[in-house]
Amino acid sequence: MIADHLFDERIGNTLIYDMNQIQRKNSIYEKSQKDYEQEQRDQLDSQDGDVCEIHDQFYRDHKLLLVLFRALAVMPITRSRPGAITFSWTSSATIYAICFYILATIVVLMVGYERILIFSSIRKFDDYIYAILFIVFLIPHFWIPFVGWGVASQVAIYKTNWGKFQVRYYRVTGKNLQFPNLKISIVIISVGCLLLAVGFLMSLCALLDGFLLKHTMAYFHIITMINMNCALWYINCKAIKIASQSLSDCFRKDVDENCTASVISRYRFLWLNLSEQLQLLGNAYARTYSTYCLFMFVNITIAIYGGLSEIVDHGFGFSFKEMGLFVDTAYCSTLLFIFVDCSHQSTLKVAAGVQDTLLSIDVLAVDRPTQKEIDHFIQAIEMNPAVVSLKGYADINRELLTSAVGMITIYLLVLLQFKISLPKEITP
Repeated sequence: MIADHLFDERIGNTLIYDMNQIQRKNSIYEKSQKDYEQEQRDQLDSQDGDVCEIHDQFYRDHKLLLVLFRALAVMPITRSRPGAITFSWTSSATIYAICFYILATIVVLMVGYERILIFSSIRKFDDYIYAILFIVFLIPHFWIPFVGWGVASQVAIYKTNWGKFQVRYYRVTGKNLQFPNLKISIVIISVGCLLLAVGFLMSLCALLDGFLLKHTMAYFHIITMINMNCALWYINCKAIKIASQSLSDCFRKDVDENCTASVISRYRFLWLNLSEQLQLLGNAYARTYSTYCLFMFVNITIAIYGGLSEIVDHGFGFSFKEMGLFVDTAYCSTLLFIFVDCSHQSTLKVAAGVQDTLLSIDVLAVDRPTQKEIDHFIQAIEMNPAVVSLKGYADINRELLTSAVGMITIYLLVLLQFKISLPKEITP
């Protein structure tokens, strides 16, 4: 995150430059209403919690999502003071999360024990694979302390920096950053996640043998958490996308009205701030979504293998077992695609708008300082590519999806070859 003193220093330098330019042209400097408003905005401090609270529209819009994650005991972060989201191991939200997690763990262990007992009666390799699928869905519960509580402090910093960015956005553009329909989208998505979890579990309960209705008590919290994690990523990427589009629109408008070095410099620092916010998103949730991707890859591989194995053994019978496995495949594949595609869409918007505006400026019609600022802005975009990286473990874009398809295909071929060769080994 660009430090406040550096951001303020640059804003101050551009203001001095503007005043010097005007004084050269006019013997008497008369402030316009726009200049007066700009000076007033430049006095705002993004470190002031009360100021951030006024301009933090993103927090107000996605507050429901944070409440749901606290209720699920996944991310116990709170708005402890104006303009700041924090995490503490001694907070009431964390204590609730620990108590909820202990109770949920008891249920998960009871169901998991029943699932493990089934292994003792299994003789066929395919049935082992089939039984493992139920165990795999229980594993994400035990990741919560590591991928949820363990990164809560980093997530709190990322969320708090959104408030600071919106103050700086207001200082530069003169407008508050708005997120149209984001609150309504969150309500619809949250309800949809809960209904999807119920529908998915009920379909598995009806289609897959051995998946008892009482077992859904252990799986409901896990499936809902998986759905909500996908929704959380989508909302964060959508916020980045909206902020990028709004920034580029304001930049084009201001450049068309008054293309000066100070205007371009201000927007360069604001754009760098947004680019860092995108990087903070990946770093804050690196653990969460690294394990999320691994879970999806494993689940899709096992489910596809189970379905293909049924087809190889019995043909296209469209049995309940086949349908249940394909429902699982479609469910996980859809969540993985949404996760990857929304990241890809948001990164496209971060640099595209401002780049188009910069390249459309007639450099021969502006002064030398403005030309230098245009060059600096273009260099900043080239040196800070808009990429969501999970701390270097993976870049979240469509290439990750194609890599996943290739990896899953390789493992499926290995499993199917093993299946084909297995009967030959046991035949006398």
